[in-house]
Amino acid sequence: MNEQPDNTPHTHAPRPPLLVTIPQAAELLAVGRSTVYQLISDHELEPIRIGRSARLTIDDLDDYVQRKRAA
Repeated sequence: MNEQPDNTPHTHAPRPPLLVTIPQAAELLAVGRSTVYQLISDHELEPIRIGRSARLTIDDLDDYVQRKRAA
């Protein structure tokens, strides 16, 4: 039994980013940057700090939308 390795290219769906910037989060939520900063100030969203930069997780954005949908 002489099996040849499978050399066909495998396509994987692109993985969405784990973290997004404040402007990216604003675009995803269809709101302004100042609204995202207010949501952070109101503890509705929890940023992750990397150096001086703030990032938000996609999961946190999804959770926020689900909380608003349930309200």
